[in-house]
Amino acid sequence: MPFRIARTNVNYHEQKQTMFFYPQYPTVPHFRCILPRKKQLPMTKKKFHIEYVFNKVSRRSLWNHLVTTSGLSAWFADDVSTDVADTVYTFKWGKDKQVADVILMRPEVSVRYHWQDEEDGCYFEFRIHTIELTGTTALEITDFADPNEKADAISLWDTQVRKLKRMSGI
Repeated sequence: MPFRIARTNVNYHEQKQTMFFYPQYPTVPHFRCILPRKKQLPMTKKKFHIEYVFNKVSRRSLWNHLVTTSGLSAWFADDVSTDVADTVYTFKWGKDKQVADVILMRPEVSVRYHWQDEEDGCYFEFRIHTIELTGTTALEITDFADPNEKADAISLWDTQVRKLKRMSGI
């Protein structure tokens, strides 16, 4: 005999109750089962590192592109502004805007930004170092992304760094 399903909706943290009814007896339940409601866990972002080699670029020049408003707006965002103390950066892409705090800065070595709307513990960092074997300058980027979005994030960084290299004359 065919049956139909009537569902009662309950709050997110409770279980969902489903009752099965036969069509000719719509008010008499013949079978009842309780199905647990699956909780949607937030995806945890994973840290990743990317390194880019900059031939014949001084650390100071690269550093200026990573921390100054004019340097960042040349390759990273359409427009960048800071507060008076240079600790809060506002990045604009068209109509979109994001605000980041500088949470760590070691001049001409590294700068770490934290998006204000991101979860704690997530940041993006630019670290400049010299490759000992060749003596060339390298930029290491540390960022966080959901595992299923990591490839897109890396592709976006590749595009942005290509733009940075063009601005640096490479």
